[in-house]
Amino acid sequence: MSAQDNNYFAVLLEEIRAQNKAVLEYVGEIPKLAARLESIEQNVVELKQDVKVIKAAVTDVSHQVSNHEQRISRLEAA
Repeated sequence: MSAQDNNYFAVLLEEIRAQNKAVLEYVGEIPKLAARLESIEQNVVELKQDVKVIKAAVTDVSHQVSNHEQRISRLEAA
């Protein structure tokens, strides 16, 4: 091989090493991302539970308002 070929392979090898280093950095971030994802999933579960409670409260208030409107209408008619 010529000196030019050696230089070409050295440049290619350096580029491959740089790419491998970048891949390793991204792979190293995966556990951190997984931990964040677990935290987000936990927050979503809590939000779902909170929304169920809010929905039940709104439904109850809606029934109470409807009942009050009926009672007021009956009193006004009397």
